[in-house]
This record gives sequence, structure tokens and C-alpha cells, in this order.
Amino acid sequence: MSQSRLSTALGEGLLVLPQGTIAVMRPPVTYDVADLPREHLTIVHGFYPECAAWSGAGYPVTQDLRKVSVAIVVVPRAKALARAMVAAACAQADLIIIDGQKTDGVDSLFKACRKSLGDLPSITKGHGRIFWFAATDAFADWAAPPPAQGAHGYFTTPGVFSDGAVDAGSALLAEALPQKLPARMADLGAGWGYLAAPVLARTGVASLDLIEAEMVSVNCAKLNVSDPRVTFHWGDATQFTATTPYDGIVMNPPFHASRASDPGLGRAFIQAAARLLAPHGKLWMVANRHLPYEATVSECFRNVDIIGGNGAFKIFHATRPQR
Repeated sequence: MSQSRLSTALGEGLLVLPQGTIAVMRPPVTYDVADLPREHLTIVHGFYPECAAWSGAGYPVTQDLRKVSVAIVVVPRAKALARAMVAAACAQADLIIIDGQKTDGVDSLFKACRKSLGDLPSITKGHGRIFWFAATDAFADWAAPPPAQGAHGYFTTPGVFSDGAVDAGSALLAEALPQKLPARMADLGAGWGYLAAPVLARTGVASLDLIEAEMVSVNCAKLNVSDPRVTFHWGDATQFTATTPYDGIVMNPPFHASRASDPGLGRAFIQAAARLLAPHGKLWMVANRHLPYEATVSECFRNVDIIGGNGAFKIFHATRPQR
């Protein structure tokens, strides 16, 4: 079995960990922690499915990085988030370890760190790189600012989907919604809450549940949406359970679990929508036009129509869910 970059660095004696607590920041559940002392290990994560998986495996999980001896930054796809994680690690740890795939930008991060710090120990393996250095204030200006209101009028922050502009698919879905919506509504994968305003503006809406897996997105949504009809849920939309079935659901489901497109994630959202809706329930969903969701929507709902779209997106309206 091939060793991970971290195991290689530790096993070959190139990286020696100081005694004390170790925080692993935003690791996927497949991340190799086998050579780390379990009794000193904490997972720092804000993505609910990964939090649940690590917690289920018996590891302590927190959303806030506190003072530790070692912080391992597992490089995310978003460049601004990766830099913010490095700054946070430098502020709270003595030794910083950065580990990631080339496709997630670890080499550009390595280059930026070397520009400030000079030569750094590094191992390249498995289409990625691991490197490390002692804590420094050289990256203090990489720290994530508090959520800020952008030109679009909404609060966002690094790490949320579509943080610089309103997502074009969500905007198209908002325009396609009818003037009257069912009373009890939900938005699966609500992000920073863009769809809440157009949903709440329709007549008939008595309540709206915003269900989102990324904690930083939930925190932004709470700044963007103040209507008392709204309830916020940090959770995995594909596994979410509701005390009462919904009358209507809107959603712009994610289709990336990593850099690769994963239509299975969208299909899981469709199946969850059918499960969460009442027998009379209705679904409005936008999806990238190239994604093959038609079969899944037809399996999960008796009536399916495409009610709008453009060259990039298609909008589904589905009724009479089948469980």
C-alpha cells in the first residue's frame, strides 16, 4: 500500500513533530492520519458531511482552531480559503504543515511561502506536495476578513460558493419561480442565502428552511437573511430529516465534491428532495445543462417538466414525489 506524503515525511525522519496537540484543518475523511498520535489529534472542519464522518470515526471535531503545537493545513480548492487557513494556522500553532494536491493549488501556495520564507523542506508524491515551516507572522495579511458585503449587496467570505457574484444558475431559478409558492418551503444547499429573498417575496410562503453543509456559508446566510419565517440548518441536505414534510423545495445542487464533476451528488439531492416533500409537494431545481439528471428526476417524481433555462442551465419543475 502506497504511503501518504505525511506518512512518508514522518517515516523517513524528514519531519519531526513536537510534543503537544495536533490540529488537522479541513481534511477529507480519506486523509491519512494513521501516523499521528490519536490521543493528541483534533479535526478542524466546517463541512458537515466530513465533520460527521470524522466524528463517527471517533475523532474530536471542532469548527474553531485553537492553540496547538502543530497545525496541518489540508489545501482546499479555493485559493483565498487556503491562504486564510495558513494565516490562521500561523496564529495558533508552532509548526505549520501544508499538504495538498497539485490540482488544488499546493504548488502555487508553496511558491508563495518560499517567496517570503526562503527554501523550505518539501516532499512531492502522489500528484501533490507536503511542506512545513515554523510559525511566522509573514502571512498575517492572508487572514480571512469578516464576511463583507460585496457589490451584489450580499455578505460573503472566502470558502463559500460563488463568493464574488450571484451564481447565474440561482439567478435564473429565481426568475422562473411562480408568483405563488407553497406554504412550507425549504432550500437544499442554500449557500449564503441568495434564493431566500425571491422565495420569501412570493405569496403564500409561511416558512423557509435553509439547509447548508458549509458552516461559513450558514454564517453568511444569517447576515443576508433576517426574515423571521426563516430557520437555518447546518447539515447534510442529502441526509437531512424534517419533523414535517415540506410543501415545496428549491435548490441549485452542487455537483463537485472535488475538482471533478460528480453527478452523483446532484442525484442524491434529488432523491433527498423527493423524500422530504409531502405527497403534494413540488420541486423547483436548476442544474447545469450538461448534467444527466433527467432519469433521476423521473424516477423520483411522477410529473416532470423543464420550465426554463438557457445554453448553460436547465430548470426543472417536478411534482408528486415517489419514495
